[in-house]
Amino acid sequence: MALLRKFVVALVGVAAALVVAPVGAAPIPIGPAGDAFYMPPKPLPPGQRGAVIWVRPLEGTMALPSAATNSLVLYLSTGAAGGSVAVSGTLSIPPGEPPRGGWPVIVWTHGTTGLAPICAPSRDTDSGPEHGYIAVIRTLLDGFVKNGYAVVATDYEGLGVPGDQPFLQGVPTGRNALDLLRAGRAIEPKLGRDYAVVGHSQGGQVDLFAAALGPSYVPEFKLRGNVAFAPGSQIMDRLKLVMTSGNNELSLPYVLYTLQSYARSNPNIDLTRILTPTALSHLPDLMQGCMTAALTTGYWSTAIAKDQFVAKPELRAFRTMARRNEPGLLRIKAPTMIVQGRDDVTVMPQATDDAARQLCARGNQLDYLAVPGADHDGSMSKGGADALAFINARFRGVTAASNCKALPKAATK
Repeated sequence: MALLRKFVVALVGVAAALVVAPVGAAPIPIGPAGDAFYMPPKPLPPGQRGAVIWVRPLEGTMALPSAATNSLVLYLSTGAAGGSVAVSGTLSIPPGEPPRGGWPVIVWTHGTTGLAPICAPSRDTDSGPEHGYIAVIRTLLDGFVKNGYAVVATDYEGLGVPGDQPFLQGVPTGRNALDLLRAGRAIEPKLGRDYAVVGHSQGGQVDLFAAALGPSYVPEFKLRGNVAFAPGSQIMDRLKLVMTSGNNELSLPYVLYTLQSYARSNPNIDLTRILTPTALSHLPDLMQGCMTAALTTGYWSTAIAKDQFVAKPELRAFRTMARRNEPGLLRIKAPTMIVQGRDDVTVMPQATDDAARQLCARGNQLDYLAVPGADHDGSMSKGGADALAFINARFRGVTAASNCKALPKAATK
């Protein structure tokens, strides 16, 4: 199998080994084996966002079967708190020779896997904590590779590499995704400059932010379109739901992820004025495993939602930040498709119906697809062919349709 680039030194486990770089560029180091790959050098090397720290062949399950090469990448990006951070991700290249202009690129943004570094998609194995979800992703993305697309897939800040993930913060995670475009071209110069963004769930929100940011943030690349499967939205409504529910809610861990994320970025959000002492004492539990563990084991798997909140929570600062991260309020300069399963109980169909209406009201060109019989992950498996057709048409230059004047409804009640 042809490698992305030739190795001039192949010393196993030696991080100082180098791979050939484009003419005039510095060689790119080969990253260390095992989990050491995810421990960035201190201090971080100098460089612009998108600069590659190191790279090595990808061995995990995010290696797409139809790709000629799959690489694991550590690169520089802009952190949620500003400054430079190391972020991990993957790069998959189709077989054969690229078309004129280079391989068209899919920028993939993944859904919620957890908060701990081990929850990163690039670290997944056949026995990984979120492997069931990663397997669905892999099938979707492999379909793009089979159709001649390269794929770059970020883990986001704080996943893979130690740190704090800016969960449901659209701007920093969108930047993480877009910076991997630059890293990908540094590794494989045959990567083209035309791209589309595709994401699911949390990553659907990231997808919409990345598409809105892309034309100004990475102006040397051309955004052709984007597809958001079951994008997270209506953040404040989700919080209100769990605050008033006398049940154990599937949404509760997601809300807690968001509360912690926003409180780290906004000092005006005081969790002691929102959550009870018992809830606060169990927040560290969410770092002990990944998403599946949070939903099925330990305190949070049985906690009654409304009992986790103080009687009169202070939510003004949270409400402001939630609105800032609503994808439906964006203006996106490229055609957009949203795919929502009608049987989804993770991202509520009504919430996505509302996001679609919001996007249309702001003049976005939207094709909204409600998929009968599809649950949360089923939006990808049952809507993937439609998404591929939409992306193919964008790269062929076909004028995009919009159903904003007669939006379908995913919610059945």
